[in-house]
This record gives sequence, structure tokens and C-alpha cells, in this order.
Amino acid sequence: MTDLTKDNPTKTLIRFALPMIASVIFQQIYNIADKVIAGQFAGEDALAAVSASYPITMIIMAFALGTNIGCSVVISRFYGAKKYSDVKTTVTTSFFLALTAGITLSVISKFLSVPILRALNTPDNIFADAAVYLDIYIYGFLFLYLYNICTGVFNALGNSRTPLYFLIASSIGNIILDYVFVAILGWGVAGVAWATFIAQGISCILSIIALIGEMKKIRTTKKAPLVSSNALKKIFILAIPSILQQSFVSIGTLMIQGMVNSYGSSVIAGYGVAIQLNTFAITVFNTSANAISNYTAQNLGSGNTDRVRQGYRSSIKIGAVISLPFIACFALGGSFIVSLFLKEPTELAMQTGREFLWIISPFYLVVMVKLATDGIMRGASAVGFFMASTFSDLLLRVILAYILSPIYGVRGIWYSWPIGWILSTLLVVFFYLKGWWLPKNMRDQSVKP
Repeated sequence: MTDLTKDNPTKTLIRFALPMIASVIFQQIYNIADKVIAGQFAGEDALAAVSASYPITMIIMAFALGTNIGCSVVISRFYGAKKYSDVKTTVTTSFFLALTAGITLSVISKFLSVPILRALNTPDNIFADAAVYLDIYIYGFLFLYLYNICTGVFNALGNSRTPLYFLIASSIGNIILDYVFVAILGWGVAGVAWATFIAQGISCILSIIALIGEMKKIRTTKKAPLVSSNALKKIFILAIPSILQQSFVSIGTLMIQGMVNSYGSSVIAGYGVAIQLNTFAITVFNTSANAISNYTAQNLGSGNTDRVRQGYRSSIKIGAVISLPFIACFALGGSFIVSLFLKEPTELAMQTGREFLWIISPFYLVVMVKLATDGIMRGASAVGFFMASTFSDLLLRVILAYILSPIYGVRGIWYSWPIGWILSTLLVVFFYLKGWWLPKNMRDQSVKP
């Protein structure tokens, strides 16, 4: 466990963030492997089916990510303030919430997944495979939910290495199972889904066992309650806005997917490759932002606002270094990367993926600034400003996609990304510079940003 309120902010953030970033890279690698193996061994339609399911899985995942953020920030605050009994109670309360929500959402998703696929005008030639993939994904959602809670707790305690070890093992196992189920056994899309289900299940169980051991290391003077309504309330205050944020972003992605679906399966396949690569980059940037959230929460818990500002500047520098390789790879090598996913790609699929990456990747530096600033807002529990930034980005992207696509075709949808990013970044940076994110009792400590 690491105390993020000590030592040089830049070094502290690098030591804390690097295992988190490595974890998410491995997670994205096995997500990408799903599509590469589907495209290479099951064909373009199989890849399109997995891609068409992706926005729906994002909506389901939004609940797990939102709860992760809520419990992580609350635990970080208690840990920074040395309130160890509250730390333990919040951890067990988080698991109670995850179990209840995970089972409920799995049942609801089971009934709604097929109607949503129909509402999105999913082409008939990929509909059955997309439905099969979603069914199996939903079976494993509880594992995914609980694993995210474990990761959030570990990160809140400053331990970003343990989740990395489990994710490396899970990623390697997932890729091996992908190959066995799809390339050797010929299970197609179902094989991709079962590989993910098994790998996530094992990773979840091992993470829970490790977390129990971690909790035993935290000594308290009295027995901590297993469930607390006060802890649950604090988690909800942060988790609900985060879930709404993640859900609305997913809904926006779903609406854009519906627009893309109208262009046929080749465009869906090319877009599916490109959006997965874009998600890879954005998830890495967002993980760096999650690190600054935990850092902010611990330091505000200890009353050190100056150190939060120092960490913010360090986070932007770290983010810039991380974003440049993605910009170079996607802008210069987009065609080659897209070709890796498809065995016999159509020219339309190749063109779609290539153009999407060329248009959006130069703006990753802007995204990095936005997400780092969002991380400060989250860590400071300034959820109103955080949501305003996120929703402005989402609304602009969806509205502009509908306006520009009749004029520029499918490229008009791609143009909406950078415009939304730029305007929402200006908004959240304005909030930060004004200092409105600081708790009221700390604003008198405000110094030059």
C-alpha cells in the first residue's frame, strides 16, 4: 500500500500510475485479440458482430466502472485521513453493492440485449452472432463487476501492482483460449465470448482472495461494521454521477453505432477495428486520470491543496508523454494496424478504419488534458463540474454526427469527435482555473494554478 501524500508528486504519480497503465494495456490487448482472432479466423462478419455488440457491452460496463470510481475515491479519502475502520467498512459495503447491482443488471440485460440490437438496425447477416456474443458476455458480467471493485480498492490503497499481476495472467489466458476456441475448435464468435468469460472469472476470484489478504494487514482498534449506510451514501454520491456519465457516453456511442450500422457490415467492421484502437488509447489516458483522482482524494483527505495542484501539472506532463506514441502509430501506421484485424478485408472496411484514425488521433493531446482535469474533479468530489464537462462532450459529438453525416457521409461522424473534445476541454479547464472544485473550507488555501 502506498501513501500518495508524501514524496515528489511527479515521482509518486509515475510509480502509482505505471502499474495501472500497464494493467489497462494488457486488458485492452486481450480485447483487441478478441477482434483480431475473430477477423482472421472467423471472417469479416464475425468481427462486425463483435463490433456491433461493443456499444451495448459498454453500457453494462458503465455500472461497474462507475461503482469502481465511487468506492475508490471514498476509500482514498478515508485512507488519506488515516480512518482505517472506515476503510474496511467501505470495502465490504462496496462488495455488497456490487453483488446486488451485478445480479440485478445481469437479469435486466438478458431481456434487453436482443431488442437493443434490433433497434440499432444490426444487419441480418451478423445479428445472430452478435446476440450470441452478448448472451455469453452477460453471463460473466458479475465477475467483471466484482473484479472492478477489487481494482478500485487496490488503487485507493495505493497498490496498483497487484491488479496488474492478475490482469497479465488473465490477458495471456484469454488470448490462448481465443486461439483454441476459434482457430482450432472453430467456435466462431461464441468462442471469443467464452474465452473472455473464463479469463475474467479466474481473475476475479484470485483478486478477491488477494484483497482479503490485503485487508488483514490494516489494523483497527475496534471491529469494523460489515455494511454502513453512511459509507453506501458516500459511494452513491460519487458512483451515481460516474455511472450516469459512463452510461450517457455509452448511449451516445450506441446512437453513433446505430448511424454507422446503416452503412453496412464492411463499414461496421472497419469502424469496429478503429473504435477498439481508439478505446485502447482513451482507456490508457483515462487510467492516468484515475491515478490523479486517487492522488487528489488522498491529498485532500490530508488537507494538502497545493500538492494537488502540483500533481495536476505532473499528470498533464505524464499524459503528454503517453499520448505521443499513440498519435504516431495511428496517424502514420493506421492502414497497417487495421489490416492486422482482417484476413481478407474489403477496401471499404480498410478505408473506414484508416480514415477514422487519421481524423481523430492528432487530437489525443487535447483529450489527455481533458481527462487529467476530469480526474481532479472526480477526486475532489466535484461531480457537477465533472458531469458538465463529460455531457458537453457527449452532446456535441452526437449532435454534430447527425448534422455532419448528411453533408460528409460517414466522415461527418468522425469529425464530431475532435470538435466535441476541444470544446469540452476548454470548459473543464475553466472550472479548474476558477478553483470551484475545491471543498469550501479549503478555497482560502488556493494558490496560483
